[in-house]
Amino acid sequence: MNKLMLFLLILGGINMGSVGLFEFDIIAWAFDGVDSLGARIVYSTFSACAIWCISLLFSDENRKPLKVQRKKW
Repeated sequence: MNKLMLFLLILGGINMGSVGLFEFDIIAWAFDGVDSLGARIVYSTFSACAIWCISLLFSDENRKPLKVQRKKW
């Protein structure tokens, strides 16, 4: 799931880069305008992926799970 979110976030970044460098919005071009339903769904998906990836920024994948030792009676 995390890799999918990162992939979609990268696609959104590439789209924003093309807007910044070339003034060409790939998503708006593909869906016939910024205000179309398809473009709005894609932009919303990119936003949701960005919010999801905030949690990846603060996660520690190298952290070992805490082992609980029980006393033997």
